[in-house]
Amino acid sequence: MTASFLPDLAPWRASADFRRLWLSGLISGFGSFLTFVALPVQIKELTGSAAAVGAIGAVELIPLIVFGLYGGALADSLDKRGLIIWTEAGQGLLSALLLVNALLPEPAVWPLYVVAALSSALVSVQRPALDSLWPRIVAHDHLPAAASLNALRWTVGGVAGPAVAGVVVAYAGLGWAYAADLLTFVVSVVLIIPIASSPAAHEAAKPSLKAIAEGARYAWSRKELLGTYAVDLAAMFLAMPLALLPFLADELDAEWSLGLMYATVPLGSLLVSVTSGWTARIHRHGRMVVLAAALWGVAIAAAGVVGNVWLVLLFLTVAGGCDMVSGIFRGVMWNQTIPDELRGRLAGIELLSYSVGPTLGQVRSGGFAAWWGVRASVWSGGLLCAGAVGLLALCLPRLMTYDARTSEHAKSVREQREAARASSPG
Repeated sequence: MTASFLPDLAPWRASADFRRLWLSGLISGFGSFLTFVALPVQIKELTGSAAAVGAIGAVELIPLIVFGLYGGALADSLDKRGLIIWTEAGQGLLSALLLVNALLPEPAVWPLYVVAALSSALVSVQRPALDSLWPRIVAHDHLPAAASLNALRWTVGGVAGPAVAGVVVAYAGLGWAYAADLLTFVVSVVLIIPIASSPAAHEAAKPSLKAIAEGARYAWSRKELLGTYAVDLAAMFLAMPLALLPFLADELDAEWSLGLMYATVPLGSLLVSVTSGWTARIHRHGRMVVLAAALWGVAIAAAGVVGNVWLVLLFLTVAGGCDMVSGIFRGVMWNQTIPDELRGRLAGIELLSYSVGPTLGQVRSGGFAAWWGVRASVWSGGLLCAGAVGLLALCLPRLMTYDARTSEHAKSVREQREAARASSPG
């Protein structure tokens, strides 16, 4: 009975390339969370401005949009392994620049924004290549298990990375955090190099605006699909408080809790991901997306209202769990209803839907904090999120009525995959 709740390790046992890529992601992801905490802390120390910290999201936005749209097309037209290696090495170079700047007698602020923008571009190029490489190195029947292991990898890194980063930044200094991040990228590249090359298919189309527009038109025609994008954008834009956590820790006179604050959202996600067997029994995925996003907003609002640091940590953890529930059902809807021939282009739109919201959310939360105060920015964003999600549910009834058992799109994709399986040799 207990074993049914444990992760399926079949992809790990069967594929050496999966093991290497999984370990690479775990190690470099852990290091990235060190910088994820250190960068806003350094900007806070240098400027003392919540708006300046929130501006990280502003400089990340344009690279995210541009390369998020083209990242999938690039992954289809270039060798995926090579693309991952070069973007990983580029991330390591950016960590080295942060380290050099941190060691200067008077560190400059502008390089921090430049690095944030370049890192956003590299991540946006790398993510579609990673997402499209997994099916090539994992057997078809092992893909669900591989997805679960990848989610586990992210959540473990998301919990441990920020928690360790808070200690490192507080007691060892920013330079050590950046140096550790640089080291993780070096190890990651060494792990990826032996992986088999993954060249583009002979019939792969070159990146084009026409192809991207076709994917966008399809997304617009699917109102229930559009609803998942809109709900996630609203939730992340209005109620993403990560840029404010250094200031919130100060206001609560609990600077020691900063690393824990950053770790709470991934912790909540981890708790849901390891107990997610119940999700297979849910068929009205749109309703769960809406409910979870609204509860995310309520939990964030509660974190802004309470004045006890332990209650703040509790509500942020609850918020993280709600975010994972929403993410699970969004992913199920995408994977079960999007045709294979449009999957790459839709992957770029998906990247924007779950990345642009948090990026803009940093700008919003920082601006509101400079105007109203830190805690007011947090609780007002949570309430606005809950209200916006409710309004979207009213405006997009197809999202609320979506049922995987009766959806024509889910049926079509299921038949397409069964036909492909039947026609494949063996």
